[in-house]
Amino acid sequence: MLLALLIFVAFTAPEPPEYEEGILVNFGTDETGSGLIEPSPAAVQEETSPPLPNVASDVQPEEPILTQNIEEAPVVKKVDPEAEKKRLEKLEADRKLREQIEVERKRKEQEEIERKRIEEEQKRQADIMNRTKNAIENSRNAGTKTTGEGETGGAGNQGVQTGSVDSKVRGDGSGQGDKGISYDLQGRGFQSLPAPKYDYQGEGRVVVEVSVDRSGKVIQAIPGTKGSTTLDEYLLKVAKDAALLARFEAKPDAPAIQKGTITYNFILK
Repeated sequence: MLLALLIFVAFTAPEPPEYEEGILVNFGTDETGSGLIEPSPAAVQEETSPPLPNVASDVQPEEPILTQNIEEAPVVKKVDPEAEKKRLEKLEADRKLREQIEVERKRKEQEEIERKRIEEEQKRQADIMNRTKNAIENSRNAGTKTTGEGETGGAGNQGVQTGSVDSKVRGDGSGQGDKGISYDLQGRGFQSLPAPKYDYQGEGRVVVEVSVDRSGKVIQAIPGTKGSTTLDEYLLKVAKDAALLARFEAKPDAPAIQKGTITYNFILK
């Protein structure tokens, strides 16, 4: 028991003191100093920050956001199939009408150009014929006192104004007088002189200058030459068409292209 008591006392650790023992040291603020009283600590100055800018005055009041709880669906317009069909048909009709107007405008423009060309050609042919006629008359009458030519006697040149000064036919020319058609093609008869096909309330005389080859076929026709009394476009056209169908006698010794005229007299029906 004594041994157990000694072991218990010897191995029990002493309780630590309530306060730690040691030496207090004044750290101070410098290595030297004097006096027995601890100086008061220096007053600590609080750092002041600049006042914040008044941003509240610059902020604009927020506008209230408009919201809509119910979303409106777009209105779908119903298309009437019949009305849409009529609209498309009207657009197509308008387009065709514009095309017709444009075609008619171009046709009239071409007709005006052709009319002016015919007038210029007539004037040119008239000038050529007048110069040729004057030259021939002057050459024939050179050194003579004659004042005319013909078979019936009297002053003047017997014949028609639309004839040729080289022709020896003194009458009104050859042709089909009962049909109002005559022609002048020196030394050649005709096989057929078709009458113009027309149903038109117009009248006048149309002289067509024709170019005939050796076989007697008309290869070119120019209506409205000297001697014509009308420039009606319709009458000029039908006269040209009829002249191109005319047929004359073949003549192997004739010029390759022999020129002459066919005259059509249009009378009101």
